[in-house]
Order: sequence, then structure tokens, then C-alpha cells
Amino acid sequence: MLASFLYGLITGILLCFTFGTVFFSLVQNSVDNGYKSGIKIALGVLVCDAIFVFFAIFGTTLLPHIDNFEKWMAGAGIVFLMVLGLNNVLRNQPQIAYPKTRFGNFIFYFTTGFLLNGLNPVNFISWVTIATYIRSTLHYDLNQVVLFFLASLLAVFLTESGIALSAHKLKRIFTPRTVKVFNQVTGVVFILIAFQIAYSAFLK
Repeated sequence: MLASFLYGLITGILLCFTFGTVFFSLVQNSVDNGYKSGIKIALGVLVCDAIFVFFAIFGTTLLPHIDNFEKWMAGAGIVFLMVLGLNNVLRNQPQIAYPKTRFGNFIFYFTTGFLLNGLNPVNFISWVTIATYIRSTLHYDLNQVVLFFLASLLAVFLTESGIALSAHKLKRIFTPRTVKVFNQVTGVVFILIAFQIAYSAFLK
């Protein structure tokens, strides 16, 4: 049981350093708006991953059948990432400020994390692949599987919160100009990932 917990922690940490959209969004928002915004994004990612893990463990039979579901999800993800990317690339010089913690802000950042994570089909496939591996290769029973994924989710949230806090501490070296450049780079990353999803879902 201890081994499954430790492997779960390691897996969760590694998943956070794939340098995808969530990573860049965490850093960008933590620099722009304070570490609390990053933690709210991490909460959205956590809830989304928890849903993915539930279906990875217990199967997808509870999901309603939708023809071409993966393509619909990929299409929504492409649109979402393109909008975020273009907004980052084209918006004016940012003002570095810390918004007050309000319910509306929480919903905005939480939803951003949830959608960034959920609308990329690769994330769900990753959890399903991990679940298949630990059952078929490591021969984990249900208790070990649950413990593994609980540890993974804990590691994901703590690591992403740590990334948000670290980015916030680097805020003093980010002038408005460097923040603008970083945001534009982040926007380009979002757009490139949107094209990658489009290629994998529709062209490959």
C-alpha cells in the first residue's frame, strides 16, 4: 500500500511538469494576479482530474453515448485555447494587480483550470492509460488503485499550488513589459497546442 501511495505521488508530480496549457496558465495568472488566482486554477484542475480518475477506475459505461464525442471535445478545446491564445497575444500592456477575492473571481479562475484541463482529450486518455497500466502490469487491487490515484490527485494539487506560489514570489522581477512578453509567449503556446489537438483529432 505504501508503494502505491508513493508511486501515485511521483506520478502526480510528473504530470504537472508536462509544460502544457495548465502550467503556463498557472504561472501567467500567478504573476499577473497573485498566487491565489493560481491556486483557484489548481482547484479547477483537481476537480476535473478527480472526475477523469473516477471514470478511469470504474469505466466509462456511466457516460452517455455521444457519436464522435472525442472530436466534439477536441473541437471545444481548440476553440477555447485559440480564444485564450489570441487574447494573450493581442491584448494591451497588462497592469500587474491583485484582484480582491470574490465569488465571481473564484468561478472565473476555477472554470479556467477546469476547462483547460478537461477540454484536452490527452488528459483523460492519460488517466485511463495509467489506470490500465497499474492494473494490468503492476496488478494493483481496487484499494491500491484508489490509494494510488488519491496520492496522484494530492500531488497534482500541491505541486500546482507550489508552482503558483513560486511564480508569485518571482513577481518583483516581472516588469509590465516582461509580463506582456511572457503573456504573448503563453498565448503562442496555447495556439500551438490547439493546432496539435486539431492535428491529432482531425488530421492524423
